[in-house]
Amino acid sequence: MAEVKSIPISQIHVPPRLREVEEDHARAIALSLEAHGLINPITLRYAPAKNKGTTPYILVAGAHRLAGATILGWTEIEAAIIEADQSEAQLVEICENLFRNELSALDRAIFVASYRDVWEQAHGKIRAGRPEKSGQVGPISDSPLDLISKEAGSGFSEHIAERMGVSVRNIKRLGQIAKSLSPAVRAAVRGTAAADNQSLLLSVAKRPPAEQQAIVSTMQAAQLDLPTVLRQIKPAPAKVDPQEAIFATLSAAWKKADEATRARFIDHIQQKKAAAK
Repeated sequence: MAEVKSIPISQIHVPPRLREVEEDHARAIALSLEAHGLINPITLRYAPAKNKGTTPYILVAGAHRLAGATILGWTEIEAAIIEADQSEAQLVEICENLFRNELSALDRAIFVASYRDVWEQAHGKIRAGRPEKSGQVGPISDSPLDLISKEAGSGFSEHIAERMGVSVRNIKRLGQIAKSLSPAVRAAVRGTAAADNQSLLLSVAKRPPAEQQAIVSTMQAAQLDLPTVLRQIKPAPAKVDPQEAIFATLSAAWKKADEATRARFIDHIQQKKAAAK
């Protein structure tokens, strides 16, 4: 049972986050805190020796709420204190964020991949196939990702499953984005519209690292967004000879025509030739 109490903000240590705090979001949270107060306490874990005891509480979840409170000049904040080690705390952070509608496609990809990593650290490598045959520590049916997939298929509408990124198909796509999208691209698109465009992120993730770096360099040098850069480097479609297109159409029509129609067509051509003499 978590204990909820007011904690001095100066005693809270904020470790590196999977999802970076976005200033605009934090300011929006600050406005909400000013108008309505803190509705949901942040989550902390107790670590009395952290930073030689100066910051005995470590932030688990609620980085934007904490940032919003700091913007307002609050010195204390309501927090739920949980008992958790580092891996358990990371799972709490992931779970809190994974199903939030405001999470961008980029952040969702990172959280899904991290969820899998933390799960495997605790329960063993997730492998395809039947657990009793593969020898894995934890059966794949007990994996959080598998449970999420089943819930998406049976409990949510297709629209919600796709939007939240928890369908089997989306889990694979998000995994590819998290695995293959370079840190430089992540940093370049974070906070932009491209960060919430899953198909765009996937198209970049499929490119080799050198090409991804070239994209980032172009974005930075020319001050362009990702879609604009991708349009610029996309090869122009080859020009099609109009007569080649006509020939292809005639050839396709000839294949579909029966013998009588072909005979009429040949007769038509012969009449045209005779008239031209």
